[in-house]
Amino acid sequence: MKLHFSPSVHLEGSVALPASKSISNRVLIINALCEKKSIIENLAICDDTTVLSNALRLESTTIDIGAAGTAMRFLTAFCAIQPGTWILTGSERMKNRPIKILVDALTHIGAKITYLEKEGFPPLQIVGTHLKGGKLSLDGSVSSQYVSALMMIAPKLAEGLTIELTNNISSEPYIRMTQQIMAAFGVKSEFCNQTIDIRPQSYKSVAFDVESDWSAASYWYELLAIHGAGKLQLPGLKKESAQGDSKLMELFQMFGIKTTFTDEMAEIEITPNKLECLEYDFSNEPDIVQTLAVTCCMTETRFHFTGLSSLKIKETNRVAALINELAKCGFELTEPAENELAWNGSMKQPAEPISIATYDDHRMAMAFAPMALKIPITIEHPEVVSKSYPDFWKELLRFNYI
Repeated sequence: MKLHFSPSVHLEGSVALPASKSISNRVLIINALCEKKSIIENLAICDDTTVLSNALRLESTTIDIGAAGTAMRFLTAFCAIQPGTWILTGSERMKNRPIKILVDALTHIGAKITYLEKEGFPPLQIVGTHLKGGKLSLDGSVSSQYVSALMMIAPKLAEGLTIELTNNISSEPYIRMTQQIMAAFGVKSEFCNQTIDIRPQSYKSVAFDVESDWSAASYWYELLAIHGAGKLQLPGLKKESAQGDSKLMELFQMFGIKTTFTDEMAEIEITPNKLECLEYDFSNEPDIVQTLAVTCCMTETRFHFTGLSSLKIKETNRVAALINELAKCGFELTEPAENELAWNGSMKQPAEPISIATYDDHRMAMAFAPMALKIPITIEHPEVVSKSYPDFWKELLRFNYI
């Protein structure tokens, strides 16, 4: 299946955003660890959250999480403290996404986990039991989801858990998000000087309302930046957000987009500003790299991005995917060093026609869609957006984009 565009766009109006997938997934795990279940409002409706919600019912001892990487990591820790024998498996891509760092950490505190196929990768067999906890050291530079997975089960461990993070911490805002959500459910923790300390305690039942997703909002900022005109309302976004991707407000301000807030929404409006070059470390906001890379190319803004280590273990190798697909559009990107991506303005003859591969990656589809404002493209397998933003195409249709 391919999606063709015929944009005749007037970007004025309100956009329906999904609830935050990152917050929803954490709330689902924590709620499952509560003795009395909480009332959760505005839970994200997307593939990842649905997969995790269904898995947490523990109706089957074999859990297939498909391509949901967050679910795999969070459930590995969750199942380690649930009595019984569990098998976690997933898609072929999932079977090639590393999980050894998390498994080693859990094994260190007493978990019983076996690799069923390839060492260091799913599928896993987990014999759940009561874990003692204690202290462990964890490489913080690979994935914040490993850290969050351990944090959320820590209050249920006999001795709690102290995690000493080594190396530079990747996506620290997501760890802080986990800490904030745990606090909302009554669990206290300390995070200081790369050490996280969580004592044994109980989660409390609360009413929790999930805010809208900032990474989903990024594609609408991108549309304004490329189009150069428009004003949009984005309901449910919060200025003081636990989501690290809210940093995109500052990044897109450099392209001339102003963000204002009411109690109910954010409003974005553009007065175009020609930016010559964007240099930025995305260690804390890896999910908006694709959005900014395409924005820069389409606004003729040279860029040099660093801090991209986690992009190679996402749904696809996102660095390689960006280089491949932007090359089809005539943009010659380079990797100046490991975990870096750059464009110096170099161009070549674009492909004809331009068909964008999505690599089973929702963010590839959504980040490339705004290109159709300026050049004719088609998007392959547009259905991949169901992973995080099922109504994305429907929302674009309302603006006569498709």
